[in-house]
Amino acid sequence: MGRMTSPAEHEKRALRAELRERRELLTSLEKERSTTGLTDNLRALVSRFGATSIACYLSSPSEPDTRPFLQWAQEAGIRILFPITRTDGLLDWTIGEEGIETVGFAGTPEVVGTTLGPIAINDVDLILVPAAAVDAHGMRMGWGRGYFDKTLGSMERCPPVYAVLYDTEILDEVPSEIHDEPVGGAVTPSRILDFDQVRPRR
Repeated sequence: MGRMTSPAEHEKRALRAELRERRELLTSLEKERSTTGLTDNLRALVSRFGATSIACYLSSPSEPDTRPFLQWAQEAGIRILFPITRTDGLLDWTIGEEGIETVGFAGTPEVVGTTLGPIAINDVDLILVPAAAVDAHGMRMGWGRGYFDKTLGSMERCPPVYAVLYDTEILDEVPSEIHDEPVGGAVTPSRILDFDQVRPRR
């Protein structure tokens, strides 16, 4: 007999479907405007922390576009660690020195390079993570694969973590479970949010 699905899981599934559909309905003009604002805000966030090393992901077509920001960061000499999905649910990291893009185990775009292992992320100044939604207290809802929750939950000394998402995906509350990890802030095309009242780390 399979594991029972919790009420929070049901809520998450329905909310993810709604958010995914909303992203698919965005026009190319809306996406273009969003990319400009997002890039400006991500650059401002890096400057605020004086970050010389960051962890960030390659966006897929449905996600807010991180690529112009990553191009700027590379040109600015900022060291970037890109996630590489593993079959055990953990993330490896790479600087992507080969400059080639592929599709990872989770179906998301990834860069190709020497894998540095899961603990490489401990050395960065700022972590940028994808999200389906974030609530007013910093609780993040991902897309259900759990890679970033496991990564953040295993870190002893966590640098600032900001979720990247669209303005309409900042909600009053998102369903959460015990394994879900909060974020310290969020970056959208129109603003940078800082969450003071995140759930205490376990």
